[in-house]
Amino acid sequence: MEPNQEPVLWIVCEVYYPEMISTGYYLTTIAEGLARDRPVKVICGQPNYANRGTTAPQHEVRNGVEIFRVGSTRLNKNRIINRIVNMTTIGATMMWACLRQLDRGDSVLVVTAPPSLPYMVALAAMVKGAGYTPLIHDVYPEQLVAIGSMAETSIPTKLLNFFNRWLYKHAARIIVVGRDMKELLLRKTAGLDIPIINIANWADLELVEPAAKQGNPLIKKLRLQDKFILLFAGNFGRPTDIGTIVEAAELLRNDEKIHFLFVGDGAKRPWLEAEIKRRALTNITVAGSMPREEQSIFLNACDVGLVTLVRGMWGAAVPSRTYNFLAAGKPILALVDEGSEVDRVVAEEHLGWNVGTRDPAVLAQLVRDLAQHPERVWEIGTRAREVALSHYSSEQAVNAYRDTLC
Repeated sequence: MEPNQEPVLWIVCEVYYPEMISTGYYLTTIAEGLARDRPVKVICGQPNYANRGTTAPQHEVRNGVEIFRVGSTRLNKNRIINRIVNMTTIGATMMWACLRQLDRGDSVLVVTAPPSLPYMVALAAMVKGAGYTPLIHDVYPEQLVAIGSMAETSIPTKLLNFFNRWLYKHAARIIVVGRDMKELLLRKTAGLDIPIINIANWADLELVEPAAKQGNPLIKKLRLQDKFILLFAGNFGRPTDIGTIVEAAELLRNDEKIHFLFVGDGAKRPWLEAEIKRRALTNITVAGSMPREEQSIFLNACDVGLVTLVRGMWGAAVPSRTYNFLAAGKPILALVDEGSEVDRVVAEEHLGWNVGTRDPAVLAQLVRDLAQHPERVWEIGTRAREVALSHYSSEQAVNAYRDTLC
């Protein structure tokens, strides 16, 4: 670092502008918000999700943020072996970039996606005399245990916990995105005396706002007029519970008014489409992915938003789709563990319902009741938008990051 040069805040993440899936959107907003107060630079990868196949400049300055994009493999992420290869190459190139770019006294905010990234960036930061803060969107090995990829008492699980302790021990602080996640991390860091700060993700209030279903172009295209629609929007990843939705849809197959709509893509999409065909379910439509810019269209193509996670995900993740459903003025019907962040948001603000048991019969009966009482759904949706405006704005979140990092 040059004499009198202000230390740089580096943000290291795989996904950044122009890749504006949820992680990219959040990190781009954080970086550009904090760049008003101090030098902010970003090390990220090339687009490999919604914009996969495009190549962004290796170096550019955008909205006050200097961006360095590194190369890596960009294989289809829906295959496990491809994800491992991508994770290894992006981690190695980002670690090398950090070793070249960081100066003593700099600080680093590193995201837990891919899972190997924080460890490699932490090592580079320690070598260069920079401090680092993990931003935890997903907690491992808990998430891998929940989806059945690891046994709770297995050697790989114990090794991950060992490396986590090392990562947390040397961190300046840890940022999490949910209260359940903070409680879990307090257990995992017991005895280390590391500050843990909870900063919730937020709703894209500038892009998403309530709109009437009548005249919605997606509903017209899919010919779902006059249906009571429940929407799952986002990544059909392994931690999501779509099996319970399919079981409930089968129980509701003779109710012509009720329809389930899936917008997005992910590892579970082939299974979902196969089950729809096998069970001959005409009350489920899979619309595929839609651009982020069209969120206000597809989020308003429903009466109720679905937010689901498999059992055992307490503290391990907080689905960001929660907040954009609120922005669109939609009640939330959740399938999540009791006491999780989504469960608390729904219960505390009376924003919907949680079938924590994942009982398809209970879910089906609840959906029937909601379809018969649209005025109740509308009332809760109105409150949802108000809560999004008062509790989950980007300004509030960026100010919290500013207080924590600047």
